[in-house]
Amino acid sequence: MVYNKMKAAMTAAIAVLLSTTAANAGGLERGGYNIDLLFDPSTYAAEAAATYVNPQRELDNVVDVNPANGFGSNGGGAGQTNGVGETEGYWVPRIGVKAGFGDSVDCMADYSQPWGAHTKPGANWMGANDNIETKIESDNYAATCSYKWDVGKGQFRVIGGGFYQEVGGFKERLVTPVFAPGFNGVGRLDLDGSGWGWRAGAAYEIPEYAFRASLVYNSAVDLDNLGGTIDLTKVLLPNGAGGFVPGTKYDVSSFASMPDSLELKVQSGIAPGWLVFGSVKWTDWSQLQVIQIAPNSTLDPRNLPTSLTLLYRDGWTVTGGVGHKFNDQWSGAASVTWDRGTSHGYGNQTDTWTLGTGVSYSPTENVELRLAGAIGILTSGSSVGEEVKYDFGTDIVSAISTSLKVKF
Repeated sequence: MVYNKMKAAMTAAIAVLLSTTAANAGGLERGGYNIDLLFDPSTYAAEAAATYVNPQRELDNVVDVNPANGFGSNGGGAGQTNGVGETEGYWVPRIGVKAGFGDSVDCMADYSQPWGAHTKPGANWMGANDNIETKIESDNYAATCSYKWDVGKGQFRVIGGGFYQEVGGFKERLVTPVFAPGFNGVGRLDLDGSGWGWRAGAAYEIPEYAFRASLVYNSAVDLDNLGGTIDLTKVLLPNGAGGFVPGTKYDVSSFASMPDSLELKVQSGIAPGWLVFGSVKWTDWSQLQVIQIAPNSTLDPRNLPTSLTLLYRDGWTVTGGVGHKFNDQWSGAASVTWDRGTSHGYGNQTDTWTLGTGVSYSPTENVELRLAGAIGILTSGSSVGEEVKYDFGTDIVSAISTSLKVKF
């Protein structure tokens, strides 16, 4: 059976919906990669989107495993052990422009923040020697083009592009339980780096059926120039003779790769005004295990090495949903997403289940306004590390997203 061609408004509602439900995926994922604008049938299009995500993970039964480097209440031993709020809410922006050249070539440029994290349990919990605050941010600048030609009832499209990525952040934790005026025992690590990546893929579309299937691979990004500082100036270190000396602030270097990913997306009309869609994405988070950080100079014995322990496993994200075009102005969509947690015994990134809904309103043929929301559960589990162990129950994550697209 042949169905009417689906208006772009329904696909737009789905696009903003998926950006909302995927914003709390495992690992360090925030907005991930999104090239849906490349498929917009308009000659020119521009869009801006913002998603706010509010995870509410709490830690219970916290036990300090290594009290030698301080624990709870800046080493006082009376730190919080239950109901420790670890996560912070965050925004995920995205801006993109797309242009068509003739009947075959489409190109887009976009800015996004694919990776990030922000945990802030504070200094007054029993795991302060593991984490007081950690924040990671990223900026991604990408260009992607495609070439398409007629094949059968539809069009086949090859996709290619590249992106430049900047990643940086900091971590603060309790290093030692020895205190004095002006010394609180807290050390801080700052790191940043940048690198290049590329993407390649293919898609097949049959506009008459609102059908599209795409498979896109995004390469890893090697942060070869990853470097920064360790600040131990608030820390008193043993001097080897029974006394203590102030720590230093010194330059460090490291290496890490942000993960590659492969994503399959499929959508198809099933009846006039109705669309089903789904996606499966694999992300190679398992390459981030233990990041070694070395001082650039070892002439000063106070310039100590350190490491960041992540121990991630690969991430899998599966989404399925349905969209409906109510009239020429209004469309809506709903979806369910499962994200496999990247933690397995260390950390609290367990499986996430998310239900999302979104609507799209087109007051004119050239403007689309979109709004989506999502509610999900963060499943329970436990974590055992070198510094701290804890349990966590089933928690809630919520998100809201809005976007504006202008096309002509």
